[in-house]
Amino acid sequence: MSSYAVPALYAVAVWWFSTGLIILLDHLPRRTFPWSMAGASLVLAAALWAVRASAGDASEAGAYTAFTAALLVWGWQEISYYMGFVSGPAPRACPPGTRGFDRFRAAAAASLWHELAIVAGAVAILLLTWDAPNRFALWTYLILWGMNLSARLNMFLGVRNLNAEFLPDHLSYLGCYLTKKPMNLLFPVSVSLATIVVALVGRIALADDLPAFELVGFTILTTLTALATLEHWFLMLPLPSAALWNWSLPARPKPTSLVITAPEPAEIGHRDAA
Repeated sequence: MSSYAVPALYAVAVWWFSTGLIILLDHLPRRTFPWSMAGASLVLAAALWAVRASAGDASEAGAYTAFTAALLVWGWQEISYYMGFVSGPAPRACPPGTRGFDRFRAAAAASLWHELAIVAGAVAILLLTWDAPNRFALWTYLILWGMNLSARLNMFLGVRNLNAEFLPDHLSYLGCYLTKKPMNLLFPVSVSLATIVVALVGRIALADDLPAFELVGFTILTTLTALATLEHWFLMLPLPSAALWNWSLPARPKPTSLVITAPEPAEIGHRDAA
């Protein structure tokens, strides 16, 4: 069992710490953002190099490297978006009273460049791992992309827990694209499909006579998908999920300007950033 425990614990630790670090950086004063973005871009370059270097390494170390590198590439996507460097052609709140498809179009316009950057990242990793024995970087990135997109669509359609404390002040306009509802039709589909993926990938990881390289890689992918599925449940279940990253949130009172009238979009009042 220890052969599964180590990669699983590694995936949990890196997921937890990297998520908290991004939250921490996103809540720093805005004057720090150019420095954070510059550092993240250097890390991105190193991560893409590591993706290429690990693509031909069908060893346990290669699997760990591929996963970590892909997570760092994804981290750049998150930092560039939440710091406002890569957003969309119209990064602003939707006009009052906007509903239906018009609201979806406004949401797309607020983050279109971010979505295209994610696609570009996927293409880059695909090319760097093309026809190579180690493609765990690609699978990691695709899982992160798919589960992130699913979570954002669910929050757009309506969930119980919006976790507004994770949203930096300078992105308060995104509140109009979040909806508080007890359930939406996409959520059961999302968690069901994700659970099926966890089962299928986990079955591969548990196969007999699996090479150590694949055992590590598929165990990490199983754990990552399970964690992303758990994050989906955090959107609906009455659990204090924010407590997992309290260390990364600024020490300030809980926002009192969050006004939610279910099932309408949430309105998150803007506060001047430091």
